[in-house]
Formats: sequence, C-alpha cells, structure tokens
Amino acid sequence: MSKILKLLRREYRASVRTKGFIIGLALAPILMSGSLIAMALFRGKVDTSDRWIAVVDHSNEVAGVILAAAEARNDQVVYDKEKDKKVKSAYFIEIIDPDTLNPAMLRLQLSDRVRSRDLHAFVEIGSGVLSPQANPEEARITYHAENAAIDEVRGWLSGQINNYLRHVRLTRAGIEEDAVGEMLTWLPVESMGLISRDEETGQVQEAERSSEMEAVLTPIFTMFLMFIMVMMGAVPLLNAVMEEKTQRIAEVILGSVRPFQFMMGKLLGGVAVSLTGLSVYAVLGGIVVYRLDLADKLPLNVLPWIYAYAVLMIFMLGGGLAALGAVCNDAKDAQNLTMPAILPAMIPMFLLVPIIEAPNSAFATTLSLFPPFTPMLMLLRMSAFETIPLWQPWVGLLGVLLFALISVWLGGRIFRVAILMQGQPPKLSLILRWAFRG
Repeated sequence: MSKILKLLRREYRASVRTKGFIIGLALAPILMSGSLIAMALFRGKVDTSDRWIAVVDHSNEVAGVILAAAEARNDQVVYDKEKDKKVKSAYFIEIIDPDTLNPAMLRLQLSDRVRSRDLHAFVEIGSGVLSPQANPEEARITYHAENAAIDEVRGWLSGQINNYLRHVRLTRAGIEEDAVGEMLTWLPVESMGLISRDEETGQVQEAERSSEMEAVLTPIFTMFLMFIMVMMGAVPLLNAVMEEKTQRIAEVILGSVRPFQFMMGKLLGGVAVSLTGLSVYAVLGGIVVYRLDLADKLPLNVLPWIYAYAVLMIFMLGGGLAALGAVCNDAKDAQNLTMPAILPAMIPMFLLVPIIEAPNSAFATTLSLFPPFTPMLMLLRMSAFETIPLWQPWVGLLGVLLFALISVWLGGRIFRVAILMQGQPPKLSLILRWAFRG
C-alpha cells in the first residue's frame, strides 16, 4: 500500500505542479461556456448595414404598406438621436412588378441579385393572401435570402404583413378593429415553479417564475463539469503510460513494484487531480452563487453526487485508458485509441436535449442506469429541476461501482502483460485475449 501511495504522490505532483494544469484549470470553463461569454461580450454589437428588400406582390394590396412601414421604421428606430449614432439597419423596399408569364425567371433574376449583394432578400406575396382558406397555394408568402431561416428581416415582414391583412379582413367583414381588440389579445402562458410550504413557519410560499435559461444551463454545466473531470484525470493516463513505456521508465519502476500497483498508483493520481480541479470549481462556484444570491435556484444537493460519480468515473475510464496506454508503442497508437476510449464520456453529450426535456422518461431512465453513461446522464437528470426517484441515483452509483471494479480488474490484466511488451501493434484480438486469459 505504501508503494501505491508513493506512486500516487509522484503522479499528483507531476500533474498539479505544472503550468499546464493551472492554465487548463482556468481555460476549461471558458472553453466550455465560450458561446455564452461571447454572447455577453458582443451583446448589442449588431450589423447596421442597410438592407434592400425586393417585394413582388401578386395581390396588389400589401407592397405599399410594407414600403410605408419601412419608411416609418427608418425614421423612428434606426438612429439614436441622443447619441447621434446609427443603431439598427435601415430597410429599403423595392417594389417589383410580377411576371405572370414566367414567374420562375423573375425569381431566378432576383436570386442572382441577392447573390451579387445587390439585394439582401426578396419576398413574394401570393394573390390569395386575403382569403387564404379559399386557395391556400395562392396565399403563400415566401421570403428568399441566403440565410432566410434566422433573418430578422423575415420576422419584421411577417408582423407588418399579417397585421395589415388582419385589419383588411376585419374591415371587409364590417367589424371595427377597436371593437375586437381584446378578442385578438395574445396572452402568454407563464412558466412557474411549484407551490411549497415553509418547514419552519408552516406558511404557504408562492411559486417563483421559472427561467428557461436556468432550467437548461444548470444541467448542461453539470455535464460539462463531469466531462472536464474526465479530460483532466482519466484521459492523460493513456499518454502518460505510453510515454513511460516507450522511454523505458516503466521497466525501472517495475523493478520495485508490481504492475497492478503501478497502474493503481496512476489511477489514484488521476482521481486526486480530478478532485483538486473539482474542488477549485466548487469553491469558486460557491463564491459566485453567494455573491449573486442564487443558492435557492440551484440544486446544491447534487454536489456530493458529483464527487461520488467523478471518482468512480475516473476509475471506470482510467483503468481502460491506462491499459490501452500500456498497449501503445508510440504517439500514433495512442492518438488512434483515445477517441474510442472516451466514447462513454462523449455519447452522453449528444443526448442533452431529449433528457433535459423529459428527465423521467423511460428513455432517460434506461440510459442513465447503463453504467458507462450513468455518471454524466444521472447527474444531468438530477440537475434538471425535476424530481427523480431517490432509488435511481443509488442504483446507478452501485452499477458504476461494479463496472469500475470490472474495468480496473480487466485493465490490470492487460496492463500486466502489455507494459513490458515492445513492438507488438495494438490489435483488438490481442487486447481481448490479454483481458480474459491474461
């Protein structure tokens, strides 16, 4: 045991005392949340270049309204008069006469103008927009642009066109729009939490508004934190073992310790490195939560589970990665084996959306109880602000513990054979034979 602890101390110091560890510790959360940071930094940094939009109106009803609305918008919101600064793009409308003989050619010409940057986009309004139920095909409104799906001009046009069409339909029906104002009022459905009772006073507490951002970001950050722990504690084991094997350092170490002690020392060193990083993030995160007064909005009860699952996940993946490192003969072998080895940490990243949307579904429950995926998916479910049965985290923890023991046992058998073997290419058949036959 003392030899394992000495190896643990050696591995831990070799990792933590490097500048790379400190830099990685600082950069990992920045890289993982880079898009959110970029959104905050560049908020309000909008493109204010002018937009030219062509309008082909087969109904002869809407084009003039769009032109007037664009002129009014340009006068009201494009310039900040107090700062004497342009803050939004100006919209300029070009009305194009429809080509009834060859409409496809007109669309092609306008598309070419968009490609050449002469136009930003063009919109085509069907002849039947005032009576859409009579002929749905003639009531289509199509917006053509290079990036039409997320173009803000499309949303502005949709609001202007539909408001005008609603006004015209009410007028033709002999109904004053003011008389039906409340009938047309759209009421959003507010997202609220559950009513609770204060355990000390017994008073009923009103529900708080639920934020979509909080409901999504908290589980995502929890999963990213686990992924960082894997990248910090388990993945480096493959390259570290490979380097010590190829540089003949392992032969010297194995002169005084057994192969299993050697591997276990490296595993425990990886666990210690991960726990150090996790503790740093927990302390810094706690300071941020305290300063922002967010403790009541975060599932802090998940933190002990994060520590437990992080330790077992490092053992589960680290045993296999250390064994694969012993199989490798050079950096190319290590590079080829790294991606397949970390698939248990990668695959849960692809399942974020369906599990956050329905944490208690049969799909989410089944996958979170599959040991290779349990650490990340179970924590994702527990952080998703929806109560899951208490037995599931415990069963998941037991499953990961058993899987980790099997992984370390099989990894130890591979490690014992491969660590001193030189020149043997890493083949799946050999790895399986070493694992099950020794």
